[in-house]
Amino acid sequence: MTNIVRRLLAVIAACALAFSGVAVASATPLPASAPSIGIVAAKKSAPVTIKKIGNKTVKGNAKATIKPSYAKAKNVKIKSAVLTVTKGKKTVAKNKKSAKVAAGTYKVKTTVKYQLKGKTSTVSKTQTLTVKKAAAKRSVKMSGKAKNCPAGYPVKGNRTGSKNEWKYHVRGGAYYERTKPEECFKTTADARKAGYRASKR
Repeated sequence: MTNIVRRLLAVIAACALAFSGVAVASATPLPASAPSIGIVAAKKSAPVTIKKIGNKTVKGNAKATIKPSYAKAKNVKIKSAVLTVTKGKKTVAKNKKSAKVAAGTYKVKTTVKYQLKGKTSTVSKTQTLTVKKAAAKRSVKMSGKAKNCPAGYPVKGNRTGSKNEWKYHVRGGAYYERTKPEECFKTTADARKAGYRASKR
């Protein structure tokens, strides 16, 4: 009897152990593959970036003033910023803080010397700069109440008269002195382009 009880207990224990193993196996999830992590290196900005100097427009024989254009990172100390300007083979300015240039096309080299964490470095960049001449003003609008045109615009444009025609008058003409212009022109060609015809007298 004792042997039977022992065997029965042994069988029960074996079954319990077997079932507990199954339960543990089913409760334990299968290991998942580790997710891949992409590491993107942060883009390191330059301590000093030289910016483009915009093209200029000048009137007549006037000159445009240009200066170095740049951006710097925090904690960067600028030691110097200069320009070297050339037009063809001619050097217009060399290592200057600013330069005055007339109408034309230039090569402009910007050089910036800076200090960061006790170390001094230099960065430079060459760019093309165009200085344009502003289009000359060919006419001046008038009120039609004054007889005189501004200096440099001697041709009188008149939009009144018996037929309400657009006529222009030049010095020496029969009606020049008495005409009160609505527009004054540099030349008769400018007046014709604007739609005026020559006065017959």
